Amino acid sequence: NMAGRGTDIVLGGNPDILLDVRLRERGLDPFEDEEAYQAAWDEELPAMKARCEARAEEVRASGGLYVLGTERHESRRIDNQLRGRAGRQGDPGATRFYLSMRDDLMVRFVGPTMENMMNRLNVPDDVPIESKTVTNSIKGAQAQVENQNFEMRKNVLKYDEVMNEQRKVIYGERHEILESADISRYIKNMIEETVSDYVTIATANGYVEDWDLDKLWNALEALYGPSFTWKSLVDGSEYGAPGELSAADLRTALLEDANSEYTKLEEAVTAIGGEAQIRNIERMVLMPVIDQKWREHLYEMDYLKEGIGLRAMAQRDPLVEYQKEGGDMFNAMKDGIKEETVRQLFLLRKQFIKQDEEATA
Repeated sequence: NMAGRGTDIVLGGNPDILLDVRLRERGLDPFEDEEAYQAAWDEELPAMKARCEARAEEVRASGGLYVLGTERHESRRIDNQLRGRAGRQGDPGATRFYLSMRDDLMVRFVGPTMENMMNRLNVPDDVPIESKTVTNSIKGAQAQVENQNFEMRKNVLKYDEVMNEQRKVIYGERHEILESADISRYIKNMIEETVSDYVTIATANGYVEDWDLDKLWNALEALYGPSFTWKSLVDGSEYGAPGELSAADLRTALLEDANSEYTKLEEAVTAIGGEAQIRNIERMVLMPVIDQKWREHLYEMDYLKEGIGLRAMAQRDPLVEYQKEGGDMFNAMKDGIKEETVRQLFLLRKQFIKQDEEATA
């Protein structure tokens, strides 16, 4: 908040800095002509120190450094930083603030009351006022601003805590994936959960004739490419009489098919580079997907946070709404990670099949 922090103001001047400036003005450079510069330095430094010390004594005799403040900051901490410039290292010094009724802090918290009182007492504008009442009023205004800022920071922290919990989950999963030698169980769980979610959505209506199997198969084709059609499954006798297929049977059939297709990919890659190769491919596909989805989620959460305050107009707690919608978005992101990872891995399987066909041809 303030320039010069961390540097003491040396009464009388800093002899090293003053001498360096003088030598450079005379054309001596410590890098281009080190010997000449050092010789002049050794010769003139004692005189410069004596000069600075004499000037320092003059300043001390005059009362030391006098810090003049032309306005009070809304934070007492900043005012104290300014006060702290005087009286350093045991030197004498003083600080005085000069205020106006038109200062921002006075206008916001003190101005009208104090100005009305001055008008009632017919105090001329050019008469200085020095009173504990003014000082206490300013302290009260500063305390009020600091309390407001504290509440704002506390509220921001509550919102940040939502993201912090989500960040812990994602970073924990990333760390576990990076440290695990075999992440095949992650991938197989992703396949099963993604296919199961597809089936759950398509079979939300209880009866087979109400299922949207065309839409389900289009989604599965984009995901991995089933080895059979839904008509053959519905009309077949493997799961009972034709037309009596249940949602559980549909899920079982598709999970078996998806796992079978993924096993083919594992076998194809293992035949070329060994089992370690397929595990490396899984990790190389999964990690960028996690990172990309997480970055997109961060942008979406920022966008949500910007407008969540408007929920208060509908008599809703913005923080509760942010937690709820942020949780829903986080779950959607995790589903997106699973879906995109499975899609990219099965895309590799299609590429292997294409390469085999070209090699055979």
